Amino acid sequence: MGFSSERPVRGNLFSLIMLILSSLVLLFILAPLAGIFFETSGSVLLETANDRDVRDSIWLTLLVAFSATFLFAFAGIPLAWILARKEFPLKGVVQGLIDLPVVIPHTAAGIAVLGFISRDGFLGAIADSAGLTLINNPAGIALAMAFVSIPFLINSARDGFASVPVRLEKAALTLGASHTRVFFTISLPLAWKSIMTGFVMMFARGMSEFGAVVIVAYHPMTAPVLIYERFSSFGLDYARPVSVLFIIVALAVFILLRLISLKKKESHITPDAET
Repeated sequence: MGFSSERPVRGNLFSLIMLILSSLVLLFILAPLAGIFFETSGSVLLETANDRDVRDSIWLTLLVAFSATFLFAFAGIPLAWILARKEFPLKGVVQGLIDLPVVIPHTAAGIAVLGFISRDGFLGAIADSAGLTLINNPAGIALAMAFVSIPFLINSARDGFASVPVRLEKAALTLGASHTRVFFTISLPLAWKSIMTGFVMMFARGMSEFGAVVIVAYHPMTAPVLIYERFSSFGLDYARPVSVLFIIVALAVFILLRLISLKKKESHITPDAET
């Protein structure tokens, strides 16, 4: 009986410790965000929202980040499928290369992208021959965003494809379905939740990127670059309302993307449930 009475006490103590530690982490995340919101008045926020430079930078950031995510998804998703379904030499090396942009300093990533898109670089030389300049251009910003963020999409989509039962794909192939049809009717729908998670994470990571973007293109200014510019030139009071406005817009976009992903998931599940 003594042993039995001690177990609930130890269990409650363990739960209490876990709760305290969890609360500290949540407080660490919430406190700075709450502080930045409480210290920004509504009138200042409205004035900032009417600032054309701020609006242009936010729209540029959203548009370029979404475009980069959408375009690179066409190649990133097939690569994720290959990593989940195929075995090939140096597969671990390939996976390591995909993860590399996440671990290297973002300024180093920006320098790497800059060398690639400058006139002396491979892609930059091709663009220059066509009369295009990628530096200080939204296209260069998109490449910088994609470079540091595409691992999130590939890794999440890979895990999604890996979770799809292989027997379902083999059964469909046995019944005469083509590999293309199996991919679009079985593999892709079942991995959709993970793909959308990766899409949102890639978009979010690209949208928030500063280090790589500021090296590739200081102008036109994305929102993170504008926030830094206002902070370094005018101080915290001028940078804070831009940050708050950007956070609000980003939160609204994330909620919208999550709602879209949930609707897509339901549309894929409903037919199967009915059958």
